[in-house]
Amino acid sequence: MRPCAAGVRRMCRARASRGCTTRATGGAAVMVEGVTTDRMRMGAEVRRAFVQHGGRLGADGSVSYLFNTVGLLTYPPGTDEERLMQVALEAGAEDVVPNADTSVEVLADPLEFATVRAVLTHHGFAPATAEVTRRAATSLELSGDDAEAMVQLLEALEGLEDVRDVYSNVEISNEVLSRNPINELRS
Repeated sequence: MRPCAAGVRRMCRARASRGCTTRATGGAAVMVEGVTTDRMRMGAEVRRAFVQHGGRLGADGSVSYLFNTVGLLTYPPGTDEERLMQVALEAGAEDVVPNADTSVEVLADPLEFATVRAVLTHHGFAPATAEVTRRAATSLELSGDDAEAMVQLLEALEGLEDVRDVYSNVEISNEVLSRNPINELRS
């Protein structure tokens, strides 16, 4: 038996996934996923961030039903939407969503994600981004003070050491976002 293998197994067992769900400012749903060696510390840090920004930690799974796990591929403005839609649907994608800025999103079942991505890439549609992620089933538009508080909450959560992903169901105007720049807002 190699000693490093046993050490690696112990380390892997010590790092556990942790998920937290909650209602935040304005009734928004927020889901936080992380990997940590200390579930109590992570829970306390997440709880503190919510309390400081007007939210409260809910029971495990209290808002997770509002989010679906999807394969998401994004394409920049100028992509041939009609041809992309044809190839994506033939490859097994569930939906092709055009955005107001003419960028395009392709949604796929997580189990079919790799196949859909490979077929699209083979046909000349290399995605700008591609990931299996969570997506809100419904959205909530926030404005004013609620929107600014939500941006601050999302920044605080994403800044925590053990947090891997933060998902929310909010839509926030570009005006509010320009006043509160953040690196990445998941909706």
